[in-house]
Amino acid sequence: MKFFIDTANLSDIAEAQALGVLDGVTTNPSLMAKEGITGAKNILKHYVDICNIVDGDVSAEVIATDFEGMVQQGEELAALHPQIVVKLPMIADGVKACKYFSDKGIKTNVTLVFSPGQALLAAKAGATYMSPFLGRLDDISTDGLQLIAEIRQIYDNYGFETQILAASIRHTMHVINCAKIGADVMTGPLSSITGLLKHPLTDSGLAQFLLDYQKGN
Repeated sequence: MKFFIDTANLSDIAEAQALGVLDGVTTNPSLMAKEGITGAKNILKHYVDICNIVDGDVSAEVIATDFEGMVQQGEELAALHPQIVVKLPMIADGVKACKYFSDKGIKTNVTLVFSPGQALLAAKAGATYMSPFLGRLDDISTDGLQLIAEIRQIYDNYGFETQILAASIRHTMHVINCAKIGADVMTGPLSSITGLLKHPLTDSGLAQFLLDYQKGN
């Protein structure tokens, strides 16, 4: 499973990259605003800054909600850097734009997916990635993991190459459960990745090793 980090914070991205397990980055206008990145020029520059840190794909989101606007913005984003993936909303014009970019060999990420039917449409349109929002479904007492499982079955039934990018990951058990189900990618905060390092027996075992070593010196 690929590990993406869902943030616009350059320090967190650099830390995840240094860990040696990072495969890419996802971000959105809300995450940009959280870091104080506003205005079209600043946002575009920030995408390039992210690409210069991470080795893998970087999803950059269009703001337009009409086909022509998505195409114009998507082409501008794709021209920024070879690692850019054009992020499109799961609406009719978003699906049309996904097909347009797919036919041109431009990578896409169809986002805000909440149903198997939406996931099927994204795959039919040739999306590189399809992002079901696991955590947001959990927030409204709906089983987000069940959605991932249903999409995995559909994609496997027909051999779709679209990668399931489990988004809105909130904690380490989301990561583990998505890995069990067979999600191709997870994206979440830095804590959802570094949290996988933690186990009390690792800490106590290391402490004992160091104590025993010191006894002999």
